[in-house]
Amino acid sequence: ATKNPFRLNQNQALLTFEDEGVAQRLLKKEKHTVNLDSKTADVRVKACTLEMGMKMQLHVTISGKKINVSEVPALSIPDEWMRDKLELSFYKSERGGGEVENVEYDKSSGTAVITFLRPGATQNFVRCTKYPFFVSERCCRLSVSPYVDVHLEKFQIYSGVSTKTILLQGTEEMDADEESVQDMVQIHFQKPSNSGGEIENIKYVSKEAAWVCFEE
Repeated sequence: ATKNPFRLNQNQALLTFEDEGVAQRLLKKEKHTVNLDSKTADVRVKACTLEMGMKMQLHVTISGKKINVSEVPALSIPDEWMRDKLELSFYKSERGGGEVENVEYDKSSGTAVITFLRPGATQNFVRCTKYPFFVSERCCRLSVSPYVDVHLEKFQIYSGVSTKTILLQGTEEMDADEESVQDMVQIHFQKPSNSGGEIENIKYVSKEAAWVCFEE
């Protein structure tokens, strides 16, 4: 589920009703008088506007034809020669390789991407993290890792309003403790005589701001 954050500031309350119509009815009358035992407090009702957020689908695919190679030794030979040597090394079937379609080599970072001709050829390297590489009469150990393709789909920036929730302001007039204030607010806005209805969830903070999340 998508989670939409909302900052609830000091002396504010959020009330989510089971019926969207109740919230919309209360919003039409901005000011409400809440009975607090021996006194009353005037509170203001506002729409609950959610913070801007992002939605996306992240797709991760491990290639069956490509592998990443790093720790390629820096040698004073042309890049074309190094590509040829890498291709010849990974072509050898006795080391788990196969026919190579392409070699992308970056001398500055000492890395390469080896593309095999046959799909599924990279399965031979699943448990292989080091690969012997013979060059200039010495044996080096290349680091081998899967080639991962990551791409985003359905990227969307959004903001919105919770149609079943109202934001209550003005509770600083209430001197009671946080739990008592929350109970009195809930009792008031549950009564049909106060244009209220069944409350699904309520959150009140009196001292410090808090973040709450709405699930879509």
